[in-house]
Amino acid sequence: MRTMAPAPRRLSDDEVAEALITLDGWRLHDGKLSKGFVFANFVEAIGFMMRVAIHAEALDHHPNWSNVYRTVQVELWTHDADGITALDVQLASKMNELAGQ
Repeated sequence: MRTMAPAPRRLSDDEVAEALITLDGWRLHDGKLSKGFVFANFVEAIGFMMRVAIHAEALDHHPNWSNVYRTVQVELWTHDADGITALDVQLASKMNELAGQ
C-alpha cells in the first residue's frame, strides 16, 4: 500500500519575495508565480514544453500553462499547500534554465 507524502510547506510571503529576486522574469500574480515565455516559433515553444514536462513529471509537480503559437504562459503554485512552495520555485528556475534565461 502506497502512503501519501505530507503536503509541501507553503512559503511565507517573505520567502516568496526572496525567491522572486532569483527568478528572472517571474512575478507574483493572484498568489501564483507567473511568467510568459516567448520563442521564435511554435515548434520552439512546444519543444520547451516537452523539455519542461520531463522535469515536471520527475518532480511530480505539474505547471498550469497554455500555449498560443510561440508564447507559453505559466502559473505555478501547489494545490496541496494552497500556495507557493519550494517545488514551484524549483520548477520556475528549471524553466528559466531550459528557456536559456
